[in-house]
Amino acid sequence: MPQARLLLVEDTFSLATLYREYLRGEGHAIQHASTLGAAREALEERPPDAVLLDLRLPDGDGLGLLAEIRASPNPPPVVVMTAHGSVPVAVEAMRAGASDFLVKPFPAERLVVTVANVLERAALRREVATLAAGAPRAGFAGFIGAAPAMQTVYRILENAAPSRATVFVTGESGTGKELAAEAVHALSPRGGGPFIALNCAAIPKDLIESEIFGHVRGAFTGAVADRPGAARAADGGTLFLDELCEMDLALQGKLLRFIQTGSFVPVGASKPLRTDVRFVCATNRDPLEEVRAGRFREDLYYRLHVVPVALPPLRERGEDVILLADAFLARSAAEEGKRFARFAPDALALLRAHRWPGNVRELENAIRTAVVLHDAEEVTAAMLPVTVHGGVVPPAAAPGGRASDPARRIRPLAEVEREAIEDAVRLCGGNIPKAAAFLGVSPSTLYRKREAWAGQRG
Repeated sequence: MPQARLLLVEDTFSLATLYREYLRGEGHAIQHASTLGAAREALEERPPDAVLLDLRLPDGDGLGLLAEIRASPNPPPVVVMTAHGSVPVAVEAMRAGASDFLVKPFPAERLVVTVANVLERAALRREVATLAAGAPRAGFAGFIGAAPAMQTVYRILENAAPSRATVFVTGESGTGKELAAEAVHALSPRGGGPFIALNCAAIPKDLIESEIFGHVRGAFTGAVADRPGAARAADGGTLFLDELCEMDLALQGKLLRFIQTGSFVPVGASKPLRTDVRFVCATNRDPLEEVRAGRFREDLYYRLHVVPVALPPLRERGEDVILLADAFLARSAAEEGKRFARFAPDALALLRAHRWPGNVRELENAIRTAVVLHDAEEVTAAMLPVTVHGGVVPPAAAPGGRASDPARRIRPLAEVEREAIEDAVRLCGGNIPKAAAFLGVSPSTLYRKREAWAGQRG
């Protein structure tokens, strides 16, 4: 990393000397200010690349200086430093615009990594802001699509991948969150290392801690042997935590400590282990809404929400639905040995009109279903699954029905949805996470709906 200019605002001389020593090997130019007044003079004289800001200073509260920095043109990133037990103050600082926080006392490696991360994120923001708009790409790292929203996604993934910053992917089920995580991993210096993915919604709550951190033999009933867990398996690579907001609050606290320290304790063990992983997280919920509702820790949110990537739903991507459908048709036809080469006009109209609540995954499954169940040179509307028709069965696909009789052709949408879900669960042998993957929804959605249906029967 190029040499950076850092402003260290710390009133305790011994700590300022210690922090300088921590950063000595990084080659940064460090200017020290022991008061708010000295810090303001340094900022006016020459804006730094980053600020390390103690919140308790002899002439005032560091939060005031943070607000001034954030209000300035092109503000540098600010890392706030606060004493142990003042985490709520640090969270307040994050709300006010701080890039990260450190709780004193902290080790040298934590300071080095934190400074490196905020500098990389700042460089990423500058690059994205100044990147000239080039010709739109029709795809990137496994993604297919040329919509303007996807061009933004491609640029963020491309620029975020080489850094060590945590990437937080949001988007509806089926928009490609795991594909985004795989792209970040593949394009990063860790691309040759392991990529470990965990779906927090698909693992029972009493087992997820063991899945992440591992366990030792005898830790609980059924633990007949040591298990390394995802944290160790991802050492030197990337750990992808999908549907992160499904994780319970107690485990969120343990995950936060793992992120902050790089160490964890397997279930049933007494000694901590260290590992080197890059985190990519994803959720189909609004993470800030989960924080407000008390279901997701605010300090964990600010620790993970470093480089946000918002994947647009398919219904907002215009003609991307046709680009994707063509690609899925070519792939499925080749895999199944079918003759399909194109879509009929009525099929294209239906693909454009459908809202695709399951997004890209739903589209891919719809095309595969049509290819598996039929064989021709073109896909017609009648060949597409009934769910794509919004509950209206096309005439050619309505056995025994009269095309002129709407009452015989239209079924309630709730009935169509329930039938599709139950059929998927049955075809997957009762494996709800697998059925959810094919349907393009979260497993928790299927659990909730089936519980509600069971209650109706009761």
